[in-house]
Amino acid sequence: MGFDVTAELQARKGEGPALWDRYLNPQTAKVLRSIGFDRDWQRGEGCYLVDDTQTRYLDFLSGFGVFGVGRSHPTVRRALHTVLDAELADLVQMDTPLLAGLLAEGLVARAPGLERVYFCNSGAEAVEAALKFARRATGRSRVLFCHHAYHGLTAGALSVNGSDDFRRGFGPLLPDTQIPFGDTEALARELAAGDVAALVVEPIQGKGVFVAPGGYLREAAELLHQAGALLVCDEVQTGAGRTGRFFCYEYDGVHPDIVTLSKTLSGGYIPVGATITTDRIFKKVYSSMDEMLVHDSTFGTNAMAMTAGLATLSILDDEQLVANAAQLGAKLLADLRVAARRYELVSDVRGRGLLIGIEFGRPRSWRLRSRWEPLRLARQGLFAQMVVGALFERHRILTQVSGDHLDVVKLLPPLTASATEADLFVQAFCDVMDDVERSSRPLWHFGWGLASRAARRARPS
Repeated sequence: MGFDVTAELQARKGEGPALWDRYLNPQTAKVLRSIGFDRDWQRGEGCYLVDDTQTRYLDFLSGFGVFGVGRSHPTVRRALHTVLDAELADLVQMDTPLLAGLLAEGLVARAPGLERVYFCNSGAEAVEAALKFARRATGRSRVLFCHHAYHGLTAGALSVNGSDDFRRGFGPLLPDTQIPFGDTEALARELAAGDVAALVVEPIQGKGVFVAPGGYLREAAELLHQAGALLVCDEVQTGAGRTGRFFCYEYDGVHPDIVTLSKTLSGGYIPVGATITTDRIFKKVYSSMDEMLVHDSTFGTNAMAMTAGLATLSILDDEQLVANAAQLGAKLLADLRVAARRYELVSDVRGRGLLIGIEFGRPRSWRLRSRWEPLRLARQGLFAQMVVGALFERHRILTQVSGDHLDVVKLLPPLTASATEADLFVQAFCDVMDDVERSSRPLWHFGWGLASRAARRARPS
């Protein structure tokens, strides 16, 4: 009969957690159970997910930003079915496939000053390529990165990761140097040594949703270029319209030397990554016919990925999703800032477009401090997880804590979201925070339960 995926899904329904416990990462199911996120997801459409009880959830996580054009977008699905039915001679390897050329053309058209594209399979791979390209182009080895930075978890990308939680136990890593985010004086001091190849930086950091100060990227580019170094903008999460421009660096009027892109470009279906750079840098890397394959990816230009990318660019244009991200993001940010004035525990609301962070801080009143402090002492970030959990359980809204040991909730709704979804979130957030500040026992007990489970998780099994 052959393989029947529908029959397999039905026959083994509900076995996912047990299979993960036995054959994949055993901590995944444990963590999901401990924070109350263990659901059997059945389908997704647009801004919503549906579980096995047919309960709908508003998805303000969007697969860590992968579903920029929403889940199950018909244009992407149709394009992928079409290219499958075409039975193309894919991945011949000794060829120059048209679809890759078309997607590269579309990306270059959206990135003035950049002329060449390298395709791979993920954001981390795009960053790996950027690191290699920067070193080859400059003849230097040291790369600068920022506190709180996140650029992926492969060996090179991990070397420019600003969190010790990810780096611990995987050294020695590449000899790169961490500097404060937004600090041009620290950048200038490092550049004085004359051995820096590049600064790799997110225009808005995914971990914590820290927004680069206005003019920082432009000033950094000037300092780097004066020192013969390069500016690498990691737009894996911020790119493809997320912040209300196609690339977030556009807000600073800067022209990076290298840009990385992934997540939304996939259309939510096929992994794809891109490293976009200048003709000059490409010629340094691919300097002769002998070096045609000096950096390459077996699956990088596969027809399905290129089709998903082309369909995504078409959707962004046809549905004006970049403009929607700018307009809806401004409304959501403004509404949340107005709401935040009512709550002692909200210390900041920040972001751009549909990448928004809500940060919590120590309250003024003793009544709230007496509840806040035990959570913070148990593990920083548990208060934000308590809010995320309440949004999920009470209001069926999926969000995330934006980084380990950070009391920041991150919002990453699909770019297809409307004012309806934005208003639903604001209402739900206010309902949760009203309960928090009234010291609702059930909600705080949930938080203290998280603290207890976090303590147990921290002990090695």
